[in-house]
Amino acid sequence: MPDYIAPVKELAFVLDTIAGLPDLASRSAYAEATPELKTAVLDEAAKLAADVIAPLNVVGDTHGVTLNDDGVQVAPGFADAYGSYQESGWLSLAIPENHGGQGLPFVLHIAVSEMWNSANLSFALCPMLSMGAIEALIAHGDADLNARYLDGLVSAGVTGTMNLTEPQAGSDLAAVKTMAVPDGDAYRVSGQKIYITWGDHDLTENIVHMVLARTPDAPAGVRGLSLFLVPKF
Repeated sequence: MPDYIAPVKELAFVLDTIAGLPDLASRSAYAEATPELKTAVLDEAAKLAADVIAPLNVVGDTHGVTLNDDGVQVAPGFADAYGSYQESGWLSLAIPENHGGQGLPFVLHIAVSEMWNSANLSFALCPMLSMGAIEALIAHGDADLNARYLDGLVSAGVTGTMNLTEPQAGSDLAAVKTMAVPDGDAYRVSGQKIYITWGDHDLTENIVHMVLARTPDAPAGVRGLSLFLVPKF
């Protein structure tokens, strides 16, 4: 028996009776979110969660990540699992079509994300952080920034992180000291961040870091914080 069996029937019930998926599907923007599609999405996500993602818990615990001259390398099996996740387009499920996504209701994304998180939280944190970076870019990124990074994030060929915490600033973001100094049309960011989940790995060719920092003339406290996109490459 698999280590994890997704509660597909329960998730379908919640989507239909609590989250209001049928009402969303009645709107032209979500006309493709039919009962048949919902069932197919949940069934395929359940297979990936049980057969591919959940078994990584053991190797993740026993092998772990390693750091060598080539950088951070994930535990065996994680790269193949991520490749399957990327190839199937799971991250793009609820991203608007005009940004390269499938344009389905966000509640479907939440349902399949519940499976990833329940099957293997270590794995699931990676696409969860990428989704945060995607949402930040869609909401606030300019055309040039989105042209350079959004497609890679939506296709899961690039992953995202968030860089908040510093040694002297745990949950107190008002104490963040990282500085961002203007340099032409970009910024030079300097400081120290800790607890950067999926901050480095060998799953993708690039990583996009969303970094909280202050400009030289920023006011004190949280009002003086800005968010900067800092790519690994």
